Amino acid sequence: MVTGGAQGIGRAIASRLSDAGATVVIGDLRDPDDGASWLELDVTSQDSVQGFVAAVVAENGSLDIVVNNAGIMFEQDFETHPAESWNQMMAVNLTGPFLVSRAASPHLKASQHGAIVNVGSIEGFSRNPDHVAYSASKAGVHGLTGALAVDLGPFGVRCNAVAPGWIDTELNASYVDSHPNRDEVVRQLATLHPVGRIGAPSDVGDVVVWLAGDESGFVTGQVITVDGGRLSRPPLPPIMGDGSAD
Repeated sequence: MVTGGAQGIGRAIASRLSDAGATVVIGDLRDPDDGASWLELDVTSQDSVQGFVAAVVAENGSLDIVVNNAGIMFEQDFETHPAESWNQMMAVNLTGPFLVSRAASPHLKASQHGAIVNVGSIEGFSRNPDHVAYSASKAGVHGLTGALAVDLGPFGVRCNAVAPGWIDTELNASYVDSHPNRDEVVRQLATLHPVGRIGAPSDVGDVVVWLAGDESGFVTGQVITVDGGRLSRPPLPPIMGDGSAD
């Protein structure tokens, strides 16, 4: 099951898992409308989560893989940040993975080789301005990942996370397209990454497939950064010629 799998990174994850032979059910507030198996899910509602997990198991007989991808992001100045929007961010990005994992855990234990993969962010390590709630929520996802690995490991359930960098999703594309010098934005974004390009949703999906599969059977409690090397290269001032803003 893939939460938030109707578009973007979540849709790519669902597609890659399906290509690898998994039977995939997407949980989302919206129908992906492309023929994928979908059930309505609000990750902030305990009743919705429990009903969704029960429906997935009833339809398929078992549950082996949970991908907690559903998330939101917005910018807000810290000093004027309303408590309501902070709570909304935490409810979707952090409490959601907790509720889904808790509801799924009995079925994952029963499989004896279950896997949870959470979608964190490089902003769980490094922050952009006005992202106080988003960064805190994703750092929390990374912490939740390690805690679940410890608590569920004795039952044969592994829990890992991916931390994507800049990925070419619909949301990011609309932000780039709104810039008056779109091509220059794309070029400079690419130079931030040692691999020389922006990430694709499928780049994240491929790592999730590995973490969910038997080939990573001795890997748990890890946060795998999928950022094209962006965090590995500290920025230098443009005058020093690091290439990040040439």
